[in-house]
Amino acid sequence: MVSLRGWPSFPEQLPGFEPDSAPARPEELFLDWLTEAGAHVLAPHAVTLSTVDEEGAPDARVVILKDVGPAGWAVATSSESPKGRQLAANPRAALTFFWPGRGRQVRARGIVAPASAAESAADFLARPPASRVEAYLGRQSEVLPDPGKLAEAAAAAEHWVAEHPDTAPETWTRYLVRPETVEFWQAAHDRRHIRLRYQRDGEGWRRERLWP
Repeated sequence: MVSLRGWPSFPEQLPGFEPDSAPARPEELFLDWLTEAGAHVLAPHAVTLSTVDEEGAPDARVVILKDVGPAGWAVATSSESPKGRQLAANPRAALTFFWPGRGRQVRARGIVAPASAAESAADFLARPPASRVEAYLGRQSEVLPDPGKLAEAAAAAEHWVAEHPDTAPETWTRYLVRPETVEFWQAAHDRRHIRLRYQRDGEGWRRERLWP
């Protein structure tokens, strides 16, 4: 049995955080933290997207953040994927970013809406060729009884992408998460962690300090 105690959680040196100096909007602070994390950790834009299935059971997976701004925080997937179907049935989601190398976490949750077809197509066509091929494979998360079928499907998808370089699948969807709350968490070695929550208030935001 591997002991789960004693492993270090964060580096010795942690960045500072002054909540009183935080900007008025959460996306501004997030972009500052994201840029800072990018200088220290791999895949700082990787985010855990949490949804619920038709039975109300939670589901989570790591995806890549595509963009963030006043209109929403963007991720993308096929509308026929499990997460796409879950968002169609219950358009609410949570996003969780965790950068242990900086002792920082950001959590956001809110309503999800699909972007326009043009925006979704542009998102798809900006993907690298291998990522476009993967999207054309389809059948995400279905049982694969014969791995040889994957090679066949990949070859067919590669041919399709090569023949139609400017075409996006109709099912490819860019989703915008419009947060109602965004929380920033900065670790401290004395366990007096700093937490700042933004709560949407009309067209603006209300900032609140939270107990650790």
